[in-house]
Amino acid sequence: MTEALPGEWVSPITSELITSATKGLGSPAFGPNGDLFWLEGRPLEQGRQVLVRKPAGPGSSAADVTPPPDSGLAVRTCVQEYGGGAYLVGESAVYFSNFKDQRLYVQQLEAGTPAAEAKPLTAADSKLRFADACLDVARNRLICVVEDHSGEGEAVTMLGAVDLSSGAVTTIASGSDFYASPRLSADGSKLAWVTWQHPNMPWDDTQLWVADVAADGGLSGHRQVAGAAGESAVLPQWGPSDDSLYFISDAPDGWWNLKHLDGKGKVTPVLPMAAEFASPAWVFGQRPFKVLSSGQILAVFNDPKKAGSTLALIEPSSKAVTELATPFSSYGGPTLAVHEADGKIKVAAAAGSALAPGAVALLEVEGVEALAASKPEDWQLVQRSATSEVDPGYLSEPSAVEFKTEGGLTAFMNYYPPKNKDFKAPAGKLPPLLVKIHGGPTSQASTAFSLGMQYWTSRGFAVADVNYGGSTGYGRAYRKRLEGNWGVVDVDDCCNAARHLAEQGLVDPQRLCIDGGSAGGYTTLACLAFRDVFSAGASHYGVADMELLAKDTHKFESRYLDGLVGPYPEAKAVYVERSPLHALDGFTRPVAFFQGLDDKVVPPNQAQVMYDALKARGVTTALVMFEGEQHGFRKAPNIRRALDGELYFYGKSLGFKPPMPADFEEIEIVNT
Repeated sequence: MTEALPGEWVSPITSELITSATKGLGSPAFGPNGDLFWLEGRPLEQGRQVLVRKPAGPGSSAADVTPPPDSGLAVRTCVQEYGGGAYLVGESAVYFSNFKDQRLYVQQLEAGTPAAEAKPLTAADSKLRFADACLDVARNRLICVVEDHSGEGEAVTMLGAVDLSSGAVTTIASGSDFYASPRLSADGSKLAWVTWQHPNMPWDDTQLWVADVAADGGLSGHRQVAGAAGESAVLPQWGPSDDSLYFISDAPDGWWNLKHLDGKGKVTPVLPMAAEFASPAWVFGQRPFKVLSSGQILAVFNDPKKAGSTLALIEPSSKAVTELATPFSSYGGPTLAVHEADGKIKVAAAAGSALAPGAVALLEVEGVEALAASKPEDWQLVQRSATSEVDPGYLSEPSAVEFKTEGGLTAFMNYYPPKNKDFKAPAGKLPPLLVKIHGGPTSQASTAFSLGMQYWTSRGFAVADVNYGGSTGYGRAYRKRLEGNWGVVDVDDCCNAARHLAEQGLVDPQRLCIDGGSAGGYTTLACLAFRDVFSAGASHYGVADMELLAKDTHKFESRYLDGLVGPYPEAKAVYVERSPLHALDGFTRPVAFFQGLDDKVVPPNQAQVMYDALKARGVTTALVMFEGEQHGFRKAPNIRRALDGELYFYGKSLGFKPPMPADFEEIEIVNT
């Protein structure tokens, strides 16, 4: 092994490998005949999302449904800006939202033949966006969430019916600020859906509704069946009986658990557990459970005592839980696709583990008993997210760490030690630390395989992926720690995570770095402004001025800060107090900014204003703007530049020389 300073190790996990060998996989679904579909995000195609189909049957090959890039088509909706639920497979066609114009398109599907030409279904000039659809076969229509951007002010959200012959859109439910998960019973007689109102988010207070569907498609007999104050009731799904509705709720115990609504309106818990069966609904289309024809439930849940997620078969009558033996610890969303026919069961997920790249994975078994007895080797990897294998000698495996934080409480992180089979540190030289902060802030650090994470550890960095108070996966009480305390609890927990690792002798206390995207970018800046722990940081499309975010963001998050900080402008003083832009005296350590110019969630003026202010004050800083990028980077050259640029910035700021790619163009750093 070669002896070299951590941070200067040479790694085969390059930014080029990450963008060229990696594709995003998600949203698996089965067609009625058992064909398997999924979405692929392709950095080398300007980040566009493509629908792919693998026909049912042995020996079949996967092929794109979405036409080539020159078609201008990409499967992605911008409802609530974050999207999700962008396509639906019908009996003989697929329906999808196209990113560029946000119109619904239709493509006919025939067994054994390529998909037909995609044709627009909805009007070109309607300013409507569509997501999270279900198919109403009897009435020849889609029922979906519709977002209308034709008027002044914030968009109007509703449930709409889209006629599959004419493309005409009819409103069938309106009046609430937000809608999600319209789900039609098997006989088409009932519709369930979820609503919520400002200032709530879908993990705060939601309402679950059921209505009767008339022959002409209208709704009547609206009744709220769940969703009291302080309850998040989400993701309804009809069971084998049309009078049997299942959903997930965090009442009364504070954990997102499975619930059952019978035909008499009585709600009962399916399986009370100190575990989470849902994730925060930043995007549409989660499917963490499926009620099988047998009445048993296949579900993914997060147990805080375990790393990653568990796939299990639940018997509601006996409360028995059979954990399935799989090679995976994450299930993409979570989102399960299940198909039953002739006694056979197919299960698919965009699944992965800490040391293996994600894949579209498929399990085919002969019935429920075989499903319960299935083994890891029974899963078929239909499509891998990475086309190149990485030697395990360069891969770091995370461990769950609980550490002390403020108020006598504890918080959590996933700790990744540095690992590279070719290098070791000189005696007495500890690795630099990179604290990574997830977005949201209502979200969770995942243990799924990430070449982006291994990029750092294989170069000699230790990484702490922090689940600070306010993160999901630990119940409502843990999530509520951030209520009114964004910029306090998250900052304390991230600083205490770094201190803990330094006190344990695992990292160099003089080389503590921190980065994050979106809300994680805010916490990065807040840690640098309000605490004296970190040596350098990088904000990716992060919030610098809470007031600007409160005044200038999209509908979905326009009242999010009411709960995290306080109502605006009533709590204006708190917004100013916690904004890094108003705490410039606290910045003495280097900080870099990476920002998309088309970002509607965190407008680019936030990064620009912050950069200009720090530059004027003599703080070492850099600003890299990307044309055509929104909230997050999807294009390969920009992903590479952000990743390599951050490493280069740390090297220049902290005095080490990381090997850079031959084609790397240095970013401009001022006040060095």
